[in-house]
Amino acid sequence: MTAAGSVQQKHKVTVIGSGNWGTTVAKLVAESTAEHPDLFETDVQMWVYEEQVTLGEDSPHYDASIGSTPQKLTSIINTYHENVKYLPKIALPHNVVANPSLPDAVKDSSILIFNFPHEFIGNICKQLKGNVAPYARGISCIKGVSVTDDAIELISEYIGDTLGIYCGALSGANIASEIANEMWCETTIAYNTPACDLHQNGNGDSNGFAGIHPVHKNALIHLNARGQPSSTQLTPVPASYPTLNHDVFYKLFSRPYFTVSMVSDVVGVSLGGALKNIVALACGFVEGHGWNMTAKTAVMRRGMLEIIAFAREFFPETIEEKTFWEESAGWGDMIVSCTAARNWRYSKMAVERGVSLQEIERTELNGQKLQGISTTREVIKFLRARGFEDKYPLFKVVDGILDQKVKVEDIPSLFRK
Repeated sequence: MTAAGSVQQKHKVTVIGSGNWGTTVAKLVAESTAEHPDLFETDVQMWVYEEQVTLGEDSPHYDASIGSTPQKLTSIINTYHENVKYLPKIALPHNVVANPSLPDAVKDSSILIFNFPHEFIGNICKQLKGNVAPYARGISCIKGVSVTDDAIELISEYIGDTLGIYCGALSGANIASEIANEMWCETTIAYNTPACDLHQNGNGDSNGFAGIHPVHKNALIHLNARGQPSSTQLTPVPASYPTLNHDVFYKLFSRPYFTVSMVSDVVGVSLGGALKNIVALACGFVEGHGWNMTAKTAVMRRGMLEIIAFAREFFPETIEEKTFWEESAGWGDMIVSCTAARNWRYSKMAVERGVSLQEIERTELNGQKLQGISTTREVIKFLRARGFEDKYPLFKVVDGILDQKVKVEDIPSLFRK
């Protein structure tokens, strides 16, 4: 709230992305904006990469006057309130507005939710640059890391630095189809409210100060993922808006079927969400080979140790290891990813069919990508450039299996070394 206690503006929310997970998130936040009209504008913009879709005669939305003529996906979503291609048979709230124009979808939005495959992040951020409100704040639901030979960067921080805004992260034991069907689960949202956004209301506001060094509080300097003053000069969220803190984001994402835990450890939430996909591929490989829970448990345990070692190695200043043990973004996400999610499912299928995982991706994923493949490639390339590859044997063997240079049955030998 403002010092005078009166908020004049409401937060406008845009979801950038409309795959199964993006559409699911749009559904749940649109339910929340309708429930909290004092905080949020009711309509939620959802940017949709425009496609032409044909509705068959078996579709409940089939129109004989249109027949087999292709229709715009955005038109179908806005007319029938269903993403028939990426989240079929799920009714969307009428306040989800599909928009094919990325600049228009984000115009004047103070909350941006990023939800698309991480390989598209560079191109999408390039289109967004200069088109978002300077005081916008983001939440990244993208489970990956931005990696080059020279550096590794959190997706949330890449987004923030590119667009000149602050961005937190969401990750957890979440399967889009189950959440869309309102099956209960939990998630973790990491958000460090920038000091410049902490409008004092007489009671103070502690949310967000965990990531701000005492020396920098008065200067309103926000620290980056490595504990250094950020090079991004933030524009404060105007005081006429409700303060964007843990409480507001909790109200935006929390639903009766979607339990939210708010933390400040963006590093732990981001790395847990990204690197567990490598471990999930390994679990699928061993189960496809014919091994079962005991083998998968060994892989998960060792995979978590490598994730924590990676966090200690490259983000020692800010990592909070308890995130991996206590939060849904840690062990919770690891377990569901290695027993039920698609990286596990399709890597298992590849071994069972005796084909490469890339072939399964091409034939089974309807044009979408397995994040575990790209994350493995990028992380191993980064480690190899530093001579650290052998310190992460599980990550290394997954890369070897993807290249078909290592056999699944060789995995136990790694753990005997």
